[in-house]
Amino acid sequence: MDWGKFLLSLDGRIGRKAFWLFTVALIAIYVIAAFAGGVSVDPSTGMPGYAAWFWILMLVLIWPSIAVQAKRWHDQDRSAWWILINFVPFVGGLISLVMCGFIAGTPGPNRFGEAPMA
Repeated sequence: MDWGKFLLSLDGRIGRKAFWLFTVALIAIYVIAAFAGGVSVDPSTGMPGYAAWFWILMLVLIWPSIAVQAKRWHDQDRSAWWILINFVPFVGGLISLVMCGFIAGTPGPNRFGEAPMA
């Protein structure tokens, strides 16, 4: 697997397995960063505070997240513009998770390329 293309390119297709492996790794990175001191609670207000390095890490992870989700939408023969459904309040993220994580892609080649390897 070409990691540069997987994490940075908007072209091509990926299957559900690759999507879930990336998602679990992303969640693990977030949890580890939070426990490593990236997130703390202000005792006077009770509100969470975030270290600068935590925000930098989150900004760095935005593009790979977009690239992986774009390829997952491509696997279903949909445009990567479907990523914008995440901005619909309350249900957008859920719809995106169900469509990308549980709905199979189109069998065989489609307009975005060959079917991903299993």
